[in-house]
Amino acid sequence: MPDLSADELRRYARHLAIPEFGIAGQRRLKAARVLCIGAGGLGSPIAMYLAAAGVGCLGLVDPDVVEITNLQRQILFGEKDLGKKKLDAARDRLLDINPHLNVQVYAERFSAHNAMRIAADYDVIIDGTDNFPTRYLSNDVAVWLKKPNVYGSILRFDGQVGVFAPHLGAPCYRCMCPQPPPPGLVPSCAEGGVLGVLPGLIGTMQALEAIKLITGIGQPLLGRLLHLDTLSMRFRTLNLRRDPDCPVCGDSPTITQPIDYEGFCGISHTPAAAPDVPAMTVHELKQLRDAGDDHFLLDVREPHEQAICRIAGATLIPLGDLENRVAELPKGKRILVHCKSGGRSARAVTKLRELGFNDAWNISGGIIAWAREIDPTMAEY
Repeated sequence: MPDLSADELRRYARHLAIPEFGIAGQRRLKAARVLCIGAGGLGSPIAMYLAAAGVGCLGLVDPDVVEITNLQRQILFGEKDLGKKKLDAARDRLLDINPHLNVQVYAERFSAHNAMRIAADYDVIIDGTDNFPTRYLSNDVAVWLKKPNVYGSILRFDGQVGVFAPHLGAPCYRCMCPQPPPPGLVPSCAEGGVLGVLPGLIGTMQALEAIKLITGIGQPLLGRLLHLDTLSMRFRTLNLRRDPDCPVCGDSPTITQPIDYEGFCGISHTPAAAPDVPAMTVHELKQLRDAGDDHFLLDVREPHEQAICRIAGATLIPLGDLENRVAELPKGKRILVHCKSGGRSARAVTKLRELGFNDAWNISGGIIAWAREIDPTMAEY
């Protein structure tokens, strides 16, 4: 294991004072290579605390740029970073925290084409993403490479943390979730929202689990899932079991290399092209409105979303209430449906056409596309 310099001995003095940790634990951290997939809400505290703790090499995967909506929870970034690539800003911030850190950045989407190549050189994989295809991909790669996968998820006020590692006797993510939920059933943080401090709590726990795995202290969450409800501040621990029939880590695995994870999760590569969901762009909607076209504009978001921004003249009927409120919709008139980004409204159009509203259309991109392409003064969320 690598030696510690005089500066490192001073820097990590509070670690070295812990009898169960000491120089041996710090040297293990310095020798470790940790890959964090995602540099957002979870990735920010993960990366910052691992950098401060003295992890020798930290890999970050994220293709995005910093947007103002990130700043409510992604504490790696500030106003000066808006518009920058996340990983450029992250590298600068992390090296300011600890110049001894070796930061490796991958400004690309973690995909079936690059995942094995990126993850191969790391000791621990941390999943800091918020989508199901990447969760299944990071799980599978960790199983094949025999690396611990430190899992975290957040939504609104609730979070979860666990460690999946079949090579250490624990189950994998697929043992807990053999099949992904239907598309749209579980909203992303962008759709469902997240309390800004929640990823700080869950990401910090993920960093802690990684440190425990690297140094050998304590009992990592192997075979256990920790659930946190921040509104009641209650923790629940669920025991997980390895599934001998798991297609990845089971006794007779059937998935032994990366697959089409978007397809597995029911996510189309070209969602707007679904032939049974007629759609129009926000520019076409504006042309109709400018021309005085007699149509009915339906907003299927939730009331708290409409309070943030709305298109003038739209009638609000949340998607979950739509079937019970169809009597409020005009027969024989074109119905144009929008939501935040186009997913819920596409489902609404499908339902309306099943109910006999044959001139229902989805507004591609939703109100976000309207704000960005038609009315830049409109608030986004």
